[in-house]
Amino acid sequence: MRTIFYAITILAISLWGCKNQTSQDKHKHTETETHAGHSHEGHHHEGEEHDHEHEGEEHDHEHETVKEHAAHSHEETEAKHSDEIIFPKAQAAKTTFEVKEIQPGSFNQVVKTTGQIMAAPGDEAVVVATSNGVVSFSSNKLTEGSSVQKGQSLFQISSKNMAEGDYYTKVKATYEAAKANYDRAEALVKDRIISQKEFENTKLEFENARTAYEAVSSNKTAKGVSVNAPINGHVKNILVKEGEYITVGQPLATVSQNQRLVLRAEVSQRYYNALQSVSTANFKTPYDNKMYSLSDLNGRLLSFGKASNENSFFIPVSFEFDNKGEVIPGSFVEVYLISAPIENTLSIPVSALTNEMGIHYVYVQIDEEGYRKQEVALGANNGKEVQIVKGLNPGDRVVTKGAYQVKMASASSAIPHGHSHEH
Repeated sequence: MRTIFYAITILAISLWGCKNQTSQDKHKHTETETHAGHSHEGHHHEGEEHDHEHEGEEHDHEHETVKEHAAHSHEETEAKHSDEIIFPKAQAAKTTFEVKEIQPGSFNQVVKTTGQIMAAPGDEAVVVATSNGVVSFSSNKLTEGSSVQKGQSLFQISSKNMAEGDYYTKVKATYEAAKANYDRAEALVKDRIISQKEFENTKLEFENARTAYEAVSSNKTAKGVSVNAPINGHVKNILVKEGEYITVGQPLATVSQNQRLVLRAEVSQRYYNALQSVSTANFKTPYDNKMYSLSDLNGRLLSFGKASNENSFFIPVSFEFDNKGEVIPGSFVEVYLISAPIENTLSIPVSALTNEMGIHYVYVQIDEEGYRKQEVALGANNGKEVQIVKGLNPGDRVVTKGAYQVKMASASSAIPHGHSHEH
């Protein structure tokens, strides 16, 4: 019985252990499935979030690409027009404005030097005193530059109340005495009372006295002896002062016709070979800063020196030209000697240039109201036009008049939104 009890007890314990193990395995399996399901669902969720983020990144990337492309295009557009200067047509119409298309052409070699304007021979006359005495001006309007006519009274010379006596009275008395001696000698020589030589000496004294008297008597006035202008023209300079004592033959003034003037240039010896082909010149005056061309003034080359003076390293070159009343004789000028031509070269008027810190610029038209600032390198300069070595191309449209106005407009770099860029 005891054996049977033990057997039943062992069997019951075994059955309970198996059942408990089965329950645990089932619980573990359930947990495993639950965990697996949870893990699977969690993994799927994370995958979806990852995909969503990936799509967002792609979307952001595409958006950024579009923005960058748009910004790049805008920058390109701005870069294309960032150097454009807007100068409206309405504003240009209010000024002296001109745009010229430049093309290759002939440009003459130039030798730049200095020179002086002088009166041409025969175009000036010196007014001299015809008697001793105190000088006074015939008119209080007589000044340098005054226009005068031939025979016009310029000065009065009076010797009244002077210790040496009145000059006119003395000349008249000398003349009358010489005439009387001549008349007497003429009768005596016929009778051979006096020699022929003595008669000739008497005659010479009479002729001299008569010349002096006629020179004074023809211009005698109540104020003294008048000194007149010898030619038409204007008073170049006055060499005496009112009330000054002067003597016979003393220069009083210079009258210039200024119909023809001479330009005398001094050229360095190193340009001697270039002088062989010089035919004309331009010159600029300091008092009005104006450029004159001898070709416009009926100018011609007179001569150029074959050698320099022993005291100078310069060779003189002389031109003659018509004076139209704007050039002052005696003034020093800048001279541009025009020599042999340079073919197939670009040139522009000097008025087209602007200068900033020693660098030269021009303004090139790029559309109807748009302009571009362009740096240029210069070559020869004849005073009116300058050769362009670098910076411009044939066909460029350059502002030749009004460049300063365009330069002022460049102070505003903003391009109006309403402006259309048509090229």
